[in-house]
Amino acid sequence: MLKKLFTSESVTEGHPDKMCDQISDAILDEILKKDPNAHVACEVSASTGLIHIMGEITTNCYIDMEKEVRKVINKIGYDNSLYGFNGNTCGIIVSINSQSPDIAMGVDCSLEKKMGDKNEESNIGAGDQGMMFGFACDETPEFMPLPISLAHKLTKRLSQVRKEKILDYLRPDGKSQVTVEYIDDKPARVDTVVVSAQHREDVPLDKIQKDILENVIKHVIPENMMGENTKVFINPTGRFVIGGPAGDTGLTGRKIIVDTYGGYAKHGGGAFSGKDPTKVDRSAAYMARYIAKNVVASGFAKKCEVQLAYAIGVSNPVSVRVDTFGTSNIPENKLEKAVCKVFDMRPSAIIEKFGLKEPIYFKLASYGHMGREDLNVGWEKLDKVNELKNVLNSL
Repeated sequence: MLKKLFTSESVTEGHPDKMCDQISDAILDEILKKDPNAHVACEVSASTGLIHIMGEITTNCYIDMEKEVRKVINKIGYDNSLYGFNGNTCGIIVSINSQSPDIAMGVDCSLEKKMGDKNEESNIGAGDQGMMFGFACDETPEFMPLPISLAHKLTKRLSQVRKEKILDYLRPDGKSQVTVEYIDDKPARVDTVVVSAQHREDVPLDKIQKDILENVIKHVIPENMMGENTKVFINPTGRFVIGGPAGDTGLTGRKIIVDTYGGYAKHGGGAFSGKDPTKVDRSAAYMARYIAKNVVASGFAKKCEVQLAYAIGVSNPVSVRVDTFGTSNIPENKLEKAVCKVFDMRPSAIIEKFGLKEPIYFKLASYGHMGREDLNVGWEKLDKVNELKNVLNSL
């Protein structure tokens, strides 16, 4: 038997980086409600008592950014100065420019359209160059790797017991980490669980550890996956009172591995939050996940990783790569041909397919963008399984 360990982490809404992601996507949503064709690249940083909004936004509408920022922070739970940050009183700086016209000329009209391609109905080019990865595997019902799936469930539960006052001494900041032991490439047991939760100063550590073990960890981790050899660390430093932006500076896009597959699959490097869907960092990553999930759901592979690559201003991807890690009997070049026949990977087609001009992004900014069947997002649907099978049979 070949044994291996793999670890993934997740963070709660109150983590300073995740707070910035949520603010960026809340601003994007508010703009898209009024101007679906806006070009948005919104970055946020957070430090003690201060939020700084930066980026390039081209739109024909007005939104009250300060109002949106305060609404998000208060919704997260930072509505009291005793928590180290207060959305009602924090300072807010706005530094926004319009999108560069050099970029806009490539996004607004694709190279194919400029060259007179009569088959090119789209006039949208990719918003930047770059490569994006999507992944799926058969380890969980949502076709996600087990470590990141469990890590997200722990942080969701941590927020739930705080908001529902099951553990009323908890504060918004928190993290989880899960190590899974694999035997012959299959998840066998949970080796290690780490949970760190911000808390009220007067609560003793032994109470926090007991409460989180019973109300969070045992609530989430399947009983058959834990045993006497499973290591559990709860607030291992012994104290976590100072959290959020008071404890660490936050920045949009600094949790891209949490947003995707927990490090189990490759990442192209581009963040998602605060970007409108012409930015293929976001939209093409969703498409790559959609492709990989449908390939695995079709039974053609147990694991599938899809890479898409784009050139700025060009509509069609410059490369498509499918990797099944030796888990498929179908040659990968044949799978790639089928994928190119079944899936339209142009930015305009992705935007239309998934409804990406709708204000759907704030809810995605916490607990991952992939595997979110709870949000009914388009890239999690399995509506290409039969078409993939039919095309592969015809090749």
